[in-house]
Amino acid sequence: MRVTMATDAGHSGRTNEDFAGAVPCGMVLVDGAGGIAGAEKVCHHGVAWYANRLGGALLGMLSQDRSLRDVLAESIQRITDEHRDTCDVAHSISPYAAVAVLRFSGGLVEHLVLGDAVVVVGRDGVEPFVAHDPREVTIARSFAARLQGIPEGSDEYRRLLLELRAHRNSPGGFWVAKDDPRVVDEAITGSCPADEVTATALLSNGASRFVDTFGLTDWAGLLHLLRTDGPGEIIRRVREAEVHDGVATDDATIVSSS
Repeated sequence: MRVTMATDAGHSGRTNEDFAGAVPCGMVLVDGAGGIAGAEKVCHHGVAWYANRLGGALLGMLSQDRSLRDVLAESIQRITDEHRDTCDVAHSISPYAAVAVLRFSGGLVEHLVLGDAVVVVGRDGVEPFVAHDPREVTIARSFAARLQGIPEGSDEYRRLLLELRAHRNSPGGFWVAKDDPRVVDEAITGSCPADEVTATALLSNGASRFVDTFGLTDWAGLLHLLRTDGPGEIIRRVREAEVHDGVATDDATIVSSS
C-alpha cells in the first residue's frame, strides 16, 4: 500500500483543525470543529487538540479485532475522559469532529464515516463507491442564507451557530464525534473485497468540495488525479475555485492509497 496525504489550513494565522494519519492496516481522517468565540472557557484544549487526540487513538486501535464502530466508540470515550474533569465536554461549543476511517484486514476493505467527511473506494470495472453522510450539509444549507452578510464573531452570528448546533447529535439532526460514544450507532459502515479495490481516499469536507461543491470532476476523476497529480494539487485547485466563486475557505485534507 502506497499512502499519500496533503493538508492545508483554511484560515491564515489559525491552526489547522484536521488530523490525518496512516498505519499499515488503515487510514484515519478527523475533521475537527466547534471553535467559536468563548469556546476556550468551555474547553481550554481546543479543537485541534481534540482532533489530534481522537485521530491518534483511532490509529492506535485499528489493528484490533473489533468492529470500526467499537473502535470509534472507545476512542471517543477515551478522549472525553481525558478532559471531562477540566472542561465542559457536553457543552454545545465544546470540540467535536467528523471522522472517516478505512481499514485493510482479512481480505476486506472496511469503511466508517461519521459526519460530513467522505470515503471514496475505487474498484475494478465499476464506478467508485462513495460513503458520505449528507445530513449535516442538508441542515447547514438552510442556515447559509441566514448567515450571509452577518459579521463572523457578532452576537447574531454566534446565535445562529448555536441554533444550528442544536441539531447536532439529536434525532432528525446530524451526528458527529463529541462526548457521547453512542453516536457511533449513526455511523455509516460497510466493506468490500480487497481484491476488487484499486485505490482509496479520505477527504475532509474542505477537500471534497472539489467534487461535491465545485463539480471540477467526478469521484472517478478525483481518484485519477490523486494518482497522477497527488492530493496537494487537488487542494490547490480547490483554493482557486474558492477564490473564483467567492466561497469561504476551510481546512482541506486528503489521505489516499493505491
